[in-house]
Amino acid sequence: MSDEELLAERFEEHRGHLRAVAYRMLGSLTEAEDAVQEAWLRLGRTDPGEIGNLGGWLTTVTGRICLDLLRSRTARREQPMDETFVPDPVIRPLPRTDPEQEALRADSVGVALLVVLDRLAPDERLAFVLHDMFAVPFDDIAPVVGRTAAATRQLAGRARRRVRDATPSSEPDPGRQKEALDAFMAAARGGDFEALVAVLHPDVVLRADAGALVRGAAGSKTLRGAKPVAESALLFARYTASARMALVNDAIGLVSVVEGRIRSVMSVTVTDGRITGLYILADPERLARLEVPDDEA
Repeated sequence: MSDEELLAERFEEHRGHLRAVAYRMLGSLTEAEDAVQEAWLRLGRTDPGEIGNLGGWLTTVTGRICLDLLRSRTARREQPMDETFVPDPVIRPLPRTDPEQEALRADSVGVALLVVLDRLAPDERLAFVLHDMFAVPFDDIAPVVGRTAAATRQLAGRARRRVRDATPSSEPDPGRQKEALDAFMAAARGGDFEALVAVLHPDVVLRADAGALVRGAAGSKTLRGAKPVAESALLFARYTASARMALVNDAIGLVSVVEGRIRSVMSVTVTDGRITGLYILADPERLARLEVPDDEA
């Protein structure tokens, strides 16, 4: 095996980890893949003999690439995005046999958390993601953000407090998540407004991201309160009628598929049997990049 082939093999061992880092940094599956590919190109321009810890080197390089992308977004005023933005979801089929065990293997970062991460400044996000999620030492993160290790620690601490205060609590039990979604789907399909209100928390928040081109009632929106969210659910009940349950990141969600194409993906947060948050991606351009999850027996 040539040196180049050996290096490629070693890189592939880290690809999944690097993709996870980039996804948490960017909230975009496509951009995450691009960042990982750029890390590979930079590795090809570096003498491997000068790299003591390949995994650590690749992680910080990927972090730097993502930081540059986030700073570029900010400079173009694309980030932070408005309150209707919903990150790309990771969709997996939901087995009927043991959804709890499958949920344990699902992506450990939820859509709700990604929304909160999206509100952080780029440097804060990098410090928090690399240190709190991937245990990268502050001494290694500091050169990436151009600060001292102590200042980087403060960045992460500030981000940690913001994440803690803004991330909604959610029921971790897939069985209870499914009960709430079953009740929601039954009420929406049956046109039962009162039943919808009953399964929604009084302070529920719906965040729908339909992209920049969709306008009118189907456009991007944020709704607060059980009654406005229930009214919206009835208005778009046709999507619920075609929906199937799937794992959406770390929880059970709904994927609406019409004629083999994904029309919407919904993730929810559930507390005490009621839905507290709905995160809906309905952007046709971004949905076209997602694969329809297979049904599993």
